[in-house]
Amino acid sequence: MPIIVVPKEELPNYVGHKFEPGQWVEVRQERINHFADCTEDFQYIHIDEERAAQTPFGGTIAHGFLTLSLLVKMCEENAIAPEGVVMGINYGFDKIRFLAPVRAGKRVRAHSQIVSIDAKDGGRFLTKQAVSVEIEGEETPALIAEWLGMVVTA
Repeated sequence: MPIIVVPKEELPNYVGHKFEPGQWVEVRQERINHFADCTEDFQYIHIDEERAAQTPFGGTIAHGFLTLSLLVKMCEENAIAPEGVVMGINYGFDKIRFLAPVRAGKRVRAHSQIVSIDAKDGGRFLTKQAVSVEIEGEETPALIAEWLGMVVTA
């Protein structure tokens, strides 16, 4: 689903809007290794397949922050934007919880819903989305959070 662009005065009508789930994203070992390189988090449960196989996880798992960072990709089309939007900026997160590990090779996708949209000065809007990351074939989500974004208009 493409980004929904609406007149500014209609934004409050979209509070509670639930988006279709995002596209599946595969979390390959190569991606996990690259994330480890970027963050310098080389804990064996992420990068040492042999040693990680001996853990309760049964193999390597993605960093929680890798899964969190994939929200940008998984939610790239899940947005409500006012007419005249110039950019959207990450503003932060509330209530992040990592509930289940994402094993290497698994696929994940995001579910999101608009919780609030607050008009700010300077033509800006603070949005809050409830997000959860589904792991294909598993009941417990990888993570849940409230994602804050600042939308800037011209």
